[in-house]
Amino acid sequence: MHYLITGGAGFIGGHLTEALLKRGDKVTVIDNFSTGSRKNLEAVAGNPDLTVIENDIVENPLVLAEVVPNCDAIFHLAAAVGVELVVKDPVRTIITNVHGTENVLRLAAQHNKRIIVASTSEVYGKSTNPQFKETDDLVIGSSFNSRWSYACSKLLDEFYVMAFHKSVNLPGTVVRFFNTVGPRQTGMYGMVVPRFVGKALSNEPLQVYGNGSQSRCFCHVSDVVRALIGLVGNTATYGNIYNIGSQRSISIENLARMVIERTGSKSTIEYIPYEKAYEKGFEDMQRRMPDTTLIHQLLGWKPELTLENIIDDVKASIQQ
Repeated sequence: MHYLITGGAGFIGGHLTEALLKRGDKVTVIDNFSTGSRKNLEAVAGNPDLTVIENDIVENPLVLAEVVPNCDAIFHLAAAVGVELVVKDPVRTIITNVHGTENVLRLAAQHNKRIIVASTSEVYGKSTNPQFKETDDLVIGSSFNSRWSYACSKLLDEFYVMAFHKSVNLPGTVVRFFNTVGPRQTGMYGMVVPRFVGKALSNEPLQVYGNGSQSRCFCHVSDVVRALIGLVGNTATYGNIYNIGSQRSISIENLARMVIERTGSKSTIEYIPYEKAYEKGFEDMQRRMPDTTLIHQLLGWKPELTLENIIDDVKASIQQ
């Protein structure tokens, strides 16, 4: 099989590329390296089955026209990432997520290519449900708050996939990631686990935004890649949406304490108001836990690696 991965030099894309090449597949990566890194592809550099194209699918969609007809399936992972980047540059977020996805989907539909489009748990917005199901109503905050521009842009991506599936029977699937974490992930754009681990290894204060009571579920990137590979070859997934994540919930405050303990750090915890960390009026999601019944019933998939495994792997990666 020949796979196209947009955003293939990103954190998840790099791990997915490695897994596919290890299976003996061919992979073409398109990435503009704005947030991706060549370090994410170092382990497979020089592999004859890997082609890396440095280009921008928003500014130069013609690059897609050259690649899409020759691939068997597409993983569309290219996107603006991280809450900090979203808040600081909402225009870039919207353009990247919406127009990039539109360009990929038009060609995928034209050539009837299998495609998996990455979305996010952010689309559930301000929902207070104890667990988020794929069919839940979505509660997005005000457009005055730039934080929700990311959720809305990814939600429009989802509507694009569903529309193409209904209109031309595009073999498309949406996946909603819930806090994917692991080796090589950067804390540069606000990802909390690598940010905490990096600070802990330097014995610097771990900055917890808000009061730390907000909770999240963290899933190892290896488990996420396993889910993606299972979904891409399954025709029953066409026109559907799947949550991918762990169901082990932890508050951000307790996450900070766990990181300090597992790294043997002397760090303290420093509480930072949201408006200082991001912007005035910033709204956070108090909890974010996926209902993963659909993907479990379909593939028997569930996370195999624990939060402790994640912290240890991130620590080892930073110390390399």
